[in-house]
Amino acid sequence: MVGEPQRQAEVVGGNTGISGLVVKNNATIRAFLSGAAAENERLSRDLRDLSSDLVARDSVPYRSIRAIWSALPAGVRPSVISLFFGIDFVFSSPKPREKSEELKARLMKLAEMMERKEYEELVKDVAPRREKPEPFSSFKDQIGFGLHVVLIMFTGYLVGFASFRALFHQSAVMNAAGGILGMVCGMLLETVLFIIRASSYDKLSSHSTLKKMKLQ
Repeated sequence: MVGEPQRQAEVVGGNTGISGLVVKNNATIRAFLSGAAAENERLSRDLRDLSSDLVARDSVPYRSIRAIWSALPAGVRPSVISLFFGIDFVFSSPKPREKSEELKARLMKLAEMMERKEYEELVKDVAPRREKPEPFSSFKDQIGFGLHVVLIMFTGYLVGFASFRALFHQSAVMNAAGGILGMVCGMLLETVLFIIRASSYDKLSSHSTLKKMKLQ
């Protein structure tokens, strides 16, 4: 029976930062530890040294008190209720988890985005935000595009009319059909050119946006 408390004393005495239940030292526990330190015959030297060491501490591991209390005879040791009556427990805060470098960089980026957004909200009345320009958004661009379409259609009509007139000579119906066919071809050509210009504008706009984000 003496070997087990002695082994516990060695473990507790060798590690002052042991985990487990910790109680606040008070007068009752100090008196018990002082009396245990003076028990030359009933306690081993390790337990006596442990008792002497714990007397001056502000907090005491419950495991150490239990080891000393268990090693004393039943007629000498106090009751558990009287020993631990009115004690206060000591709770230690867990060690905060360290953030990885990737998480720190991501949090920093999110913080910068939030600061930029708050700044834009703060100055939006003073400096209105620039709206993203759209293709043909101005009246001048629309007029120019419309005139260009009319010119292409008229040119296609003339080319088709002249081509069919050379083929079918005096047939007015075929000449008109050739003109209409040329006009439709002109419209298709203008549609293809419009799609190419719009896609090129979108690529250029996205490239400039990405370049600004990299610079920021």
